[in-house]
Amino acid sequence: MPPTRPLTPEEEQRLARKERTLKNRRGRRNPSTMPQHLARTSAFAPRKKDLITDSNFVRIYEVPGYSVVEVKGRELGSQHRDAIYALFRLPREKVRTDNPAYRRGTFISPVLSYYQTRTTWRTLIKAMGRTEHVNNLLSLVHVFQEIQQVSVLIHEGRSLKELEAIKAKRNRNMLPDGAGSASSLITDLTWEGAQLDSAVTVTYGARVLEMIEKAHLVSINADVQFRLKSDHAKVFWPFIDSQPEHTYIDEERLAQLAGRELWSDTATSATRAQFRKECREAFKDMVGAGGLSAFTEEVTGSGRAKSRRYSYTHAAPRQFELELQKAAQNAQGVDA
Repeated sequence: MPPTRPLTPEEEQRLARKERTLKNRRGRRNPSTMPQHLARTSAFAPRKKDLITDSNFVRIYEVPGYSVVEVKGRELGSQHRDAIYALFRLPREKVRTDNPAYRRGTFISPVLSYYQTRTTWRTLIKAMGRTEHVNNLLSLVHVFQEIQQVSVLIHEGRSLKELEAIKAKRNRNMLPDGAGSASSLITDLTWEGAQLDSAVTVTYGARVLEMIEKAHLVSINADVQFRLKSDHAKVFWPFIDSQPEHTYIDEERLAQLAGRELWSDTATSATRAQFRKECREAFKDMVGAGGLSAFTEEVTGSGRAKSRRYSYTHAAPRQFELELQKAAQNAQGVDA
C-alpha cells in the first residue's frame, strides 16, 4: 500500500476548522444554515415599519471584520430577515441547466448552476413558527415580492482602510476596487396558487450559490429567532448564535449590527441611553426565548469613552461541554 501523502496547509486548516465546528456544535434542531454574510450583517433594519421603499435607495452596511453589504432598491427590515432565515431552514437542491448565452470559443460557461428550494406556503409558515392561516400566507407573499426588488452587493474588503476606500468611491458614484459580486438574494419566486398547500419554488441568486459552494455557512437556532419579539434581538441573535466561542459582545458591535453610530456628531447622551435600554430589552428577550440562560451588563472605560459590555451564557451547551459533563458523571459513577 503506497504511503499517504502529507496534507497541504490548506487541507490542515480545513480539517482544523471542521474539528472546531464539531466541538462547538450546540445540537440545534432544524437550524437555519446560511451564508455567514447574511447572519453577521446590519443589512436588515431593526424594525418592521417606516422602512424606506424608494427604488433609488442605496446604502452600505458595515460590520467591520465581518461584512460589508450594499443594498439597492429598498430598505429591508425584520420581516424580510425572518423570511430569508425560514428559507435557509428548508432543504435546497442544486440545479444545472444549459446556458442559452453560451458560445463556443468564449469564456462563458455552457452550464448555468443555481440553488432552488421547493416547498409550500404551509411549510414556510410553519418554519417561521407562525399560525397556518391564509392571512399569514398573503403577508409572506408580499414580503417575498419586496425582497425580489432588492439587489445585494457583498464586498470582500474588510479592513478599516478598505472600508474607507469603498465609502470614498461610493461618494463619487464610482465602483469600489477589489473583489465583490452583485446579485439578488432571490432571483425568482413562483407559486401554483394562493392556498396553504400550493407549491412554491424559490430560486437563489448567483452570490448565494457562490457562498454555499465555498462553505461560508453558519448555523442559527431558528426556533429562537422566530420566538424573539424585540426587533433588536432579531438583529443581535444571529451574530451571537453563529459565534459559539464568544461569551461577550461590546455595545459598539451591537450598534454596528443595528446600523447605528453611538458617537457620531448627531448622537447624544439621550440617544445612547435609549439604545442601551433597547439592548437590555433585547438580551432579556433572548433569555425569554430560550437562546441565552443569563446575561450581565458592565461599564467599561471612563469619561467620554465609557461604554457597555454584555456578557452572556448560551442556553445550549457545546458538544465538547457535553462530553466533559458526561465524563464527569462517569467518573462520579466509578468513584461511587
